[in-house]
Amino acid sequence: MTNTLITGANKGLGHETARRLIAAGHTVHLGARDPERGRRAAEELGAHFVRIDVTDDACVAAAVETIGAAGGLDVLVNNAAIEPRRPDGGFLDPAEVTADTVRTVFETNVLGTVRVLHAFLPLLRRSANPVVVNVSSGLSATAALADPAAPEHFYPDLAYPSSKAALNMLTVQYAKAFGDIRINAVDPGFTATDLNHHAGTQTVEQGAEVIVRMARIGADGPTGTFSNAAGRLPW
Repeated sequence: MTNTLITGANKGLGHETARRLIAAGHTVHLGARDPERGRRAAEELGAHFVRIDVTDDACVAAAVETIGAAGGLDVLVNNAAIEPRRPDGGFLDPAEVTADTVRTVFETNVLGTVRVLHAFLPLLRRSANPVVVNVSSGLSATAALADPAAPEHFYPDLAYPSSKAALNMLTVQYAKAFGDIRINAVDPGFTATDLNHHAGTQTVEQGAEVIVRMARIGADGPTGTFSNAAGRLPW
């Protein structure tokens, strides 16, 4: 039996990843900040709800206790993320972005991953086949954002792509540090979710494919890589 935790899983890519991994035989702990939404999503899927706010040390510690008591952890999918937008879904003008704006995004997208991975390391290292999947983005690629001919070039926000670039660096460094754990980053692609006000061009089923694939790798699988549905990507 494979025990899996997915953060930010009450909707979108996390929810679809949970559905697919349950179908593949995983016991899924569906992580969410909102207890009502999280429990409802878990009941719909046949998952186990665990409250987890990746910005809160005490909440993460409580989730470790819950999952440890339920049999441990084999797979961790760091999916929880935020993107700064205006209420109408538009992007913030870079001139409007403050240090507090960037700090808020990094607190979830970067420090949240560090907080969760650090807290769950003891459980992961007890697993016979521990796996970590960090959900990154194609927007993390500096070369693409700098290239006027690349589709990503249009993207104006400062905080979100910077946070995903930092997440990629964390992935590389963690993979080097913990050779007993398969740790990889994935780009699900431009998927229509609440995060981007459903502006994405592909479905959650399409976006979740690479997350699910990398969550199911064996002990001989890759580590320290970045990939999308088509295969390996350059950092």
